[in-house]
Amino acid sequence: MTPAVATGERRRGSRILGSAAALAVVLFVVSIFIGASSASLADVIRDEGAARTIFVESRLPRSIAIVLAGASIAVAGAIMQALTQNRFVAPSTAGTTEAAILGVALVTVVSPASAVGYKMVVATVFALGGTLLFVWLIQRVRSRDIIVVPLIGIMLGAVMQSIAWFIALRFSFLQSLYAWLIGDFSGTIAGRYELLYVVGAAGVIAYVFADRFTLAGVGRDFSVNVGLNYDRTIVGGMVLVSIVAGITVVVVGTIPFWGLIVPNLASLLVGDNQRRLLPIVAAVGAAGLLAGDILARTIRYPAEVPVGTIIGVLGGLTFLYLLIRSRS
Repeated sequence: MTPAVATGERRRGSRILGSAAALAVVLFVVSIFIGASSASLADVIRDEGAARTIFVESRLPRSIAIVLAGASIAVAGAIMQALTQNRFVAPSTAGTTEAAILGVALVTVVSPASAVGYKMVVATVFALGGTLLFVWLIQRVRSRDIIVVPLIGIMLGAVMQSIAWFIALRFSFLQSLYAWLIGDFSGTIAGRYELLYVVGAAGVIAYVFADRFTLAGVGRDFSVNVGLNYDRTIVGGMVLVSIVAGITVVVVGTIPFWGLIVPNLASLLVGDNQRRLLPIVAAVGAAGLLAGDILARTIRYPAEVPVGTIIGVLGGLTFLYLLIRSRS
């Protein structure tokens, strides 16, 4: 790539990042003033009725949680796709999310009164275990077809989710399991979303090590030849992904396909260099999930549809489009 082309690519990436970030800011402002209860800017400033309390305790935390979750899940998906060299691998197609759900289900049985932080740690450990099991399985399968690899992850996730369903049915907490399976921000209030700042920090760490993830994505031989510790990079990336999956499952539930479709759409615009890709993935992930949540709150206003349902439908259709596009 010539210097002129490289400069043009950087400028194009900067324009896309700026546009996505600006859209995210606009949607964030719209999001904090949408809801069943009236809390306009004038009411908040004058502190009329419960407007300021609603704004501070519910609307603002909810919108912040959406930004953190949307950006971090998308970044986690980009990391997984780079490290596995497969565009259709993500926490929701590698068994990572389902392993986290299984971990939380087991905690609910063994220690039902445990703190959220403890559940988060267990979910993260199980997510890491499920992810490493997925990596171990695909390394032992001869076919590295772009469809076969995520199919293995989907089958692995189905097994773990079935075990979680059995446990929930046996010990009568199906309602809690539904909450972990379907992403929903309606219960996000001050004091119940702050753990998501940890996934935000994980996203920042991912950006710091973006160049290493790019090299590891080329392959083991190339990575070792340039002096990169390939195995340590793979494990480090999977730890970051597991932290994101474990915490988001505990706090807001599952956002299906989000870690798959956002990195794919972003890479179509700016390529696969992680240093350039990750900020755009984060901005698009935040803006997109904000838009999805606004739709979820307005499509049956004043009632709400879980945002996981909205994203599941749109994400599934996009996943099918990407599959067809990869074969054409």
